[in-house]
Amino acid sequence: MSFDEIKAKIGSGLLSFPVTDFGADGEFDRDGYAARLQWLSSFDAAGLFAAGGTGEFFSIGYDEYDAVIRTAVENSQKGVPVLAGVGYGTRMAVDLARRAEAAGAAGILVLPHYLMFAEEAGVVAHMQAICNAVGIGVIYYARDNSRLSPAGLEKVAETCPNLIGYKDGIGDLQLMQRIAHRMGDRVVHVGGLPTAEVFAQPYLEMGVTTYSSAVFNFVPELALRFYRAVRQRDNATIDALMKSFYLPLIDLRDKKRGYAVSMIKAGADLIGRSAGKVRTPLTELDAGERDILRGLIAAHA
Repeated sequence: MSFDEIKAKIGSGLLSFPVTDFGADGEFDRDGYAARLQWLSSFDAAGLFAAGGTGEFFSIGYDEYDAVIRTAVENSQKGVPVLAGVGYGTRMAVDLARRAEAAGAAGILVLPHYLMFAEEAGVVAHMQAICNAVGIGVIYYARDNSRLSPAGLEKVAETCPNLIGYKDGIGDLQLMQRIAHRMGDRVVHVGGLPTAEVFAQPYLEMGVTTYSSAVFNFVPELALRFYRAVRQRDNATIDALMKSFYLPLIDLRDKKRGYAVSMIKAGADLIGRSAGKVRTPLTELDAGERDILRGLIAAHA
C-alpha cells in the first residue's frame, strides 16, 4: 500500500490492538498468537497493531520481537495493514523499526520513549531518526512523556514523507483540535486513550474517524456495534452501551495500575481465548474482579 492508501484504510474503520500470547512457561506462544490473529481478522477491523500497548510491547524481549511481528503479518487478513509498536530510546526504536519493516509490517507505531521527559526539539529529532530509518509508514503516539505541539508535529511531517498518522493518548481536547486544524488530512488522526470509546464522540466532531479498541480482543461484535453507532451518531445506542458496559469497565480498569492491559487479557481468557498471563510488572485481576468482568461480558453476549 502507498502511504495515502494506508492512511485511508486506517481511517475507514475500527482498529484492533491484539494482546500477545504467552504460554504457561511465560514464553511467546507463536501458535496461540497466530490463532488469535486469524480469529480477530475474521471481523471487520481497518488495521491491526502488533506489539502495541495492549500487546505488552514493553515486556516483549528483543529475542521475541521479530517473531511477534512476523506472526501477525502472516496471520492477518489480506488488505488489512499490520503496524508494529516500537519504542524506548532512539537507537533501540530505530533498530526495532527496521526489524518490523523486515518482518513485513506495513507501518510502525512509535510509543513513548523511555523514562525521560525531553524538550520538543529532542522528540522531533527522535521521530525524524525513526522515520528516516525505514521506508514504511510511521504513526506518532502522543502519550505520557512524549508530546509534540502542532508546530513540532508539522516539522516532522515536513521532513518525513512517511509520517502518516497522529495517535492521541493525552486527551487534551484543545490540543487535539489545534492539531486537527493544523495538520488536516496530511496525517490520519487516531484516538488512542485507554478505553478510547469514551472520547469517540467529541473526537469524531474534530474529524477523528477511528480509534484503538482494546475490548475488540474479547467482545469484537460489541466493539464494532459501538463504533458504527458513533459514526452514525446513534446517540441512543451510544448512551446505552456507555452506561451498561464501557463506564462500568472503566471503573474496573481504574481499580489498579496496569489494568488497562490486565483486564483485556482477563477478558480474552473469560471468553475461552486465553493469551496467558500478563508479564510482570503487571498483575492479574483477582477473583472478584474477574467476576465483575464476567458479568459485563455475559450481559452483552
